[in-house]
Amino acid sequence: MELNFDQVAHIEGVVNYLEYSGKRPFTYMYTPPPGEPLCSAPPIKHRVPIYDGRQVARDLTLDGAGFAFVHHETKFSNFYDPAEVQRLYYPEVAKLVMDYTGAIRAHVFDHNVRCQTKAKAGVPGVRGPVKFAHNDYTLKSGPQRVRDLMGAEADELLKHRYTQINVWRPIREPVEETPLGVCDARSMVQNDFIPMDLRYEDRIGEIYVINFSPRHRWIYFPRMRTNEVILLKGFDSASDGRARFTGHTGFEDTTSLPDALARESIEARMLVFFRD
Repeated sequence: MELNFDQVAHIEGVVNYLEYSGKRPFTYMYTPPPGEPLCSAPPIKHRVPIYDGRQVARDLTLDGAGFAFVHHETKFSNFYDPAEVQRLYYPEVAKLVMDYTGAIRAHVFDHNVRCQTKAKAGVPGVRGPVKFAHNDYTLKSGPQRVRDLMGAEADELLKHRYTQINVWRPIREPVEETPLGVCDARSMVQNDFIPMDLRYEDRIGEIYVINFSPRHRWIYFPRMRTNEVILLKGFDSASDGRARFTGHTGFEDTTSLPDALARESIEARMLVFFRD
């Protein structure tokens, strides 16, 4: 069901979209060869309304909007220790997603910790927020991820429905700067998603970048706290009308104060398998 956003509060935010030329874009994930640009399609800034998702959270679902806002208490706090994140946090968020979706299995395969100031300071394993509209997987790379990670089980798992889901959580509260914006999947069409090659030294990956459309409806959750998470669908093998991909980005919040604390967050990424 299409929601009426006329009465929903919003702010203005700046979203970096793809400047699409019609040619397949690429970006290097390492220092490019001499004469090559780091990215063939520089971003173009668009100032857009970004709606307060807290006001409509009950109507935002993984299969409808492509994402959901969930209250989740965590017992874990040591997010800057990768080994401890894998040992203790991965099982916690796998259970969260299985309980929420009814899936029979969730395989957490990696995570990213993000903070701009810590990344600039060289803290190991920490990256800055991604500030362009994208989706992590494509019609091609979604199934390939299952083959890459699930070994001998992959052929059987690919016969049934599976999804890729991120669990996004602040690890310092509240979020005051570069919040996560998510585009309601019901406001997008497949042609909005443009495949982009990620050129590594030993392989080529693929994500979707987003072509601008005034139809897009961006949503965020103001001042998120550590007991709140966004479940974000990056791929769904089902093609029956439910959301399959979800554009998202860290965005420039024009209401952020100059002394706002840098956002600190973690996203745990998993493959989620169903019986059907």
